[in-house]
Formats: sequence, C-alpha cells, structure tokens
Amino acid sequence: MIIFIMFIAAVAMFACIMFMTNRNLRILWTTIFGAIFIASTAMMTLNYSHHFGMHKVTTTTSQRIYSASNSSMPLALYQPVGTSGKDNVYIYNTKEKQKTPNHTQANEYTSSKIKWTNRATPRLVTTETRWRYNNKFFASMYMLSGMDGTLVKRTNVLEYPTSYVKITVKQARQLKKLASSPAAKKAQAASQQQGKSAVAATVQQALAKNSKMSAQEIQQVTQQAEQKMQSQMVKQMLRQVK
Repeated sequence: MIIFIMFIAAVAMFACIMFMTNRNLRILWTTIFGAIFIASTAMMTLNYSHHFGMHKVTTTTSQRIYSASNSSMPLALYQPVGTSGKDNVYIYNTKEKQKTPNHTQANEYTSSKIKWTNRATPRLVTTETRWRYNNKFFASMYMLSGMDGTLVKRTNVLEYPTSYVKITVKQARQLKKLASSPAAKKAQAASQQQGKSAVAATVQQALAKNSKMSAQEIQQVTQQAEQKMQSQMVKQMLRQVK
C-alpha cells in the first residue's frame, strides 16, 4: 500500500506542477502531494532500515525426531562445518524411516547444538525470533514490502538421550561398511544375545524396585536398556574405524 501511495503522490505532484494554471492552487496541491510523497518515502525507508511499525515475536516449537541412520541404533548424526563446531549441521529424521533426512539450517541467523537429557526419545526444540507488524494498519501499509516474518535469529536444540552416540556422517558410512562384514555380523549376533540377557536383567531389577510399574513404564525401561546396549556396541565399533 505504501508503494502505491508513493507512486500516486509522485504522479499527482508532477501533474500539479505541469498542468495546473492557477498559481495558488498549484502551490497548495503540489505542497500537499509533495508532503505525502516525502512522508511515505520516509516510512518505507524507516521500515527497511529500522523496522518501523514492527516488533519482535519469539516462538518455540518442538517435534519428535529419529536417528537419520534409518535404524534403531542410537546415533546422533552431524556434518562438521568449519573448525569451531558452532556451524555444524545436524541430521535427523522426522519419521522412523525416510529416504531423504532433514537437517538443521546453515546460515548466519541460525545456531544449532545437541543437548544430552534423560528423555526416553529425542526431540528437536526450535526457537525463532521474527519481525511482525504492530497492527493491521502497518500490515496493510507494508503489505508488499516483504518484511513481515523476517528472521532475526533461530536456535535449534536437538535433545538426545544420554545413550545416543554423536558421530559424523563419515563415521556413519564407515560403521555401515564395517557392520556388513561377516566377522562383524558374527560379533554383533553374540553381543545382541548378551544384550538381551542384560536388558531382561535390567527390567527385572526395575520391577523388583517397583512391582506396580505400568506397561508403559516397563516399555520405557526396556527401550532405555536396549539403547544403552546398542550404544556400547557402536562405541566398540567406532574404535575400529578411527
């Protein structure tokens, strides 16, 4: 709207100067349209330079995520960017299995990090701050400016259970290659058999402490024990690929 007002004011001011013969009316209307043109130009400039008519709005969203390995292995994948680690890109799924994984944004407005928690399942917490118009008047005035929703900053926190193992994409490829070897498959089968016994023992210990555990609580204990077992397997395999 403000662009339309600027255009109309400029055309009207030009028409007044060129075609109005009455001197007093020409001065009056030229002054009026000139003031409108200057005011609208100033408003547009201030909107671009100082976000005039806008304020910052911060929103936080969270979603369940899964390992981008497309397996039950507790892996937190990331792609190193630079040397400081501040610009690393973290890779994850929003479904248990998907062909193309999701990843955190890599730009000057976004920072991402991993947070280790006691949660049973991983999740992504995203906090965004964006510019929004103060009211409908400013929204209608600047409707074509493209400034609404401009990103100020974004923070991604990937909350993983402590049983997850943080590895690079390169390490994940090496693990996959190693795991496909006959010797590795034999070792994994033996470890899984031992792991099942360890998981069962963990569940029994939990039931001994609390015999009134619900089915959901038992499932959670089982899942955590399985993740811990798989985590130990991954760490052992990582020693072979380093």
